[in-house]
Amino acid sequence: MSISPAAASGGLGDALRAIGGTLADIACVRAALASVELSEEIERRKHQLMLGALGMLFLYTAFLVATFFVAALFWDTHRMAALGTMIALYLLIGAGLFLKLRLDAAAAPGPFAATLHELGEDIRALRESP
Repeated sequence: MSISPAAASGGLGDALRAIGGTLADIACVRAALASVELSEEIERRKHQLMLGALGMLFLYTAFLVATFFVAALFWDTHRMAALGTMIALYLLIGAGLFLKLRLDAAAAPGPFAATLHELGEDIRALRESP
Protein backbone atom coordinates (compact mmCIF):
# COMPACT_ATOMS: atom_id res chain seq x y z
CA MET A 1 0.00 0.00 0.00
CA SER A 2 1.81 3.16 -1.18
CA ILE A 3 0.72 6.74 -1.10
CA SER A 4 1.11 8.72 -4.31
CA PRO A 5 3.50 11.71 -4.36
CA ALA A 6 0.53 14.03 -4.88
CA ALA A 7 -1.12 12.76 -1.70
CA ALA A 8 2.16 13.06 0.23
CA SER A 9 2.61 16.69 -0.77
CA GLY A 10 -1.07 17.53 -0.24
CA GLY A 11 -1.05 17.03 3.49
CA LEU A 12 -2.61 14.76 6.04
CA GLY A 13 -6.18 15.06 4.69
CA ASP A 14 -5.18 13.86 1.24
CA ALA A 15 -3.14 11.02 2.70
CA LEU A 16 -6.08 9.91 4.84
CA ARG A 17 -8.39 10.06 1.81
CA ALA A 18 -5.92 7.96 -0.19
CA ILE A 19 -5.72 5.38 2.61
CA GLY A 20 -9.53 5.39 2.91
CA GLY A 21 -9.84 4.87 -0.84
CA THR A 22 -7.38 1.97 -0.73
CA LEU A 23 -9.24 0.36 2.16
CA ALA A 24 -12.54 0.80 0.30
CA ASP A 25 -11.00 -0.86 -2.78
CA ILE A 26 -9.77 -3.77 -0.66
CA ALA A 27 -13.23 -4.16 0.92
CA CYS A 28 -14.88 -4.18 -2.52
CA VAL A 29 -12.51 -6.83 -3.85
CA ARG A 30 -13.04 -9.01 -0.76
CA ALA A 31 -16.83 -8.61 -1.00
CA ALA A 32 -16.69 -9.64 -4.66
CA LEU A 33 -14.64 -12.71 -3.73
CA ALA A 34 -17.14 -13.62 -1.01
CA SER A 35 -19.98 -13.24 -3.50
CA VAL A 36 -18.29 -15.53 -6.02
CA GLU A 37 -17.57 -18.11 -3.31
CA LEU A 38 -21.18 -17.99 -2.12
CA SER A 39 -22.46 -18.59 -5.66
CA GLU A 40 -20.06 -21.49 -6.14
CA GLU A 41 -21.02 -23.00 -2.78
CA ILE A 42 -24.75 -22.79 -3.60
CA GLU A 43 -24.23 -24.48 -6.97
CA ARG A 44 -22.01 -27.16 -5.45
CA ARG A 45 -24.62 -27.93 -2.75
CA LYS A 46 -27.46 -28.11 -5.30
CA HIS A 47 -25.41 -30.48 -7.44
CA GLN A 48 -24.56 -32.67 -4.44
CA LEU A 49 -28.19 -32.75 -3.33
CA MET A 50 -29.41 -33.76 -6.78
CA LEU A 51 -26.78 -36.50 -7.15
CA GLY A 52 -27.44 -37.75 -3.64
CA ALA A 53 -31.20 -37.92 -4.17
CA LEU A 54 -30.87 -39.76 -7.49
CA GLY A 55 -28.27 -42.11 -6.05
CA MET A 56 -30.52 -42.89 -3.09
CA LEU A 57 -33.46 -43.58 -5.38
CA PHE A 58 -31.56 -46.04 -7.57
CA LEU A 59 -29.76 -47.73 -4.68
CA TYR A 60 -33.02 -48.17 -2.81
CA THR A 61 -34.62 -49.74 -5.88
CA ALA A 62 -31.63 -52.04 -6.40
CA PHE A 63 -31.58 -53.12 -2.75
CA LEU A 64 -35.31 -53.80 -2.80
CA VAL A 65 -35.10 -55.91 -5.94
CA ALA A 66 -32.00 -57.73 -4.63
CA THR A 67 -33.79 -58.53 -1.39
CA PHE A 68 -36.79 -59.94 -3.27
CA PHE A 69 -34.44 -61.96 -5.47
CA VAL A 70 -32.57 -63.47 -2.50
CA ALA A 71 -35.84 -64.19 -0.68
CA ALA A 72 -37.26 -65.92 -3.77
CA LEU A 73 -34.03 -67.85 -4.30
CA PHE A 74 -34.02 -69.27 -0.76
CA TRP A 75 -37.79 -69.40 -0.23
CA ASP A 76 -38.02 -73.14 0.20
CA THR A 77 -34.88 -73.68 2.28
CA HIS A 78 -33.48 -70.80 4.37
CA ARG A 79 -35.59 -67.74 3.65
CA MET A 80 -35.26 -66.25 7.16
CA ALA A 81 -31.48 -66.69 7.20
CA ALA A 82 -31.23 -65.14 3.74
CA LEU A 83 -33.38 -62.16 4.72
CA GLY A 84 -31.44 -61.72 7.98
CA THR A 85 -28.17 -61.75 6.07
CA MET A 86 -29.49 -59.13 3.65
CA ILE A 87 -30.60 -56.92 6.55
CA ALA A 88 -27.19 -57.21 8.23
CA LEU A 89 -25.47 -56.42 4.95
CA TYR A 90 -27.62 -53.32 4.40
CA LEU A 91 -26.97 -52.12 7.95
CA LEU A 92 -23.21 -52.49 7.53
CA ILE A 93 -23.21 -50.70 4.18
CA GLY A 94 -25.40 -47.88 5.55
CA ALA A 95 -23.25 -47.42 8.65
CA GLY A 96 -20.10 -47.36 6.51
CA LEU A 97 -21.55 -44.75 4.18
CA PHE A 98 -22.66 -42.53 7.05
CA LEU A 99 -19.21 -42.82 8.60
CA LYS A 100 -17.61 -41.84 5.28
CA LEU A 101 -20.00 -38.88 5.01
CA ARG A 102 -19.09 -37.74 8.51
CA LEU A 103 -15.34 -37.99 7.81
CA ASP A 104 -15.69 -36.12 4.51
CA ALA A 105 -17.70 -33.35 6.16
CA ALA A 106 -15.10 -32.98 8.90
CA ALA A 107 -12.22 -32.81 6.38
CA ALA A 108 -13.88 -30.35 4.00
CA PRO A 109 -12.78 -26.71 4.12
CA GLY A 110 -15.30 -24.33 5.57
CA PRO A 111 -17.32 -22.01 3.42
CA PHE A 112 -15.56 -18.77 2.46
CA ALA A 113 -12.12 -20.19 3.28
CA ALA A 114 -10.42 -18.14 0.56
CA THR A 115 -12.18 -14.93 1.63
CA LEU A 116 -11.25 -15.43 5.27
CA HIS A 117 -7.66 -16.20 4.28
CA GLU A 118 -7.42 -13.03 2.19
CA LEU A 119 -8.94 -10.91 4.95
CA GLY A 120 -6.40 -12.36 7.38
CA GLU A 121 -3.60 -11.50 4.96
CA ASP A 122 -4.94 -7.94 4.64
CA ILE A 123 -5.06 -7.51 8.42
CA ARG A 124 -1.55 -8.93 8.78
CA ALA A 125 -0.24 -6.59 6.08
CA LEU A 126 -1.89 -3.57 7.69
CA ARG A 127 -0.42 -4.43 11.10
CA GLU A 128 3.07 -4.89 9.67
CA SER A 129 3.10 -1.68 7.62
CA PRO A 130 4.99 1.25 9.20
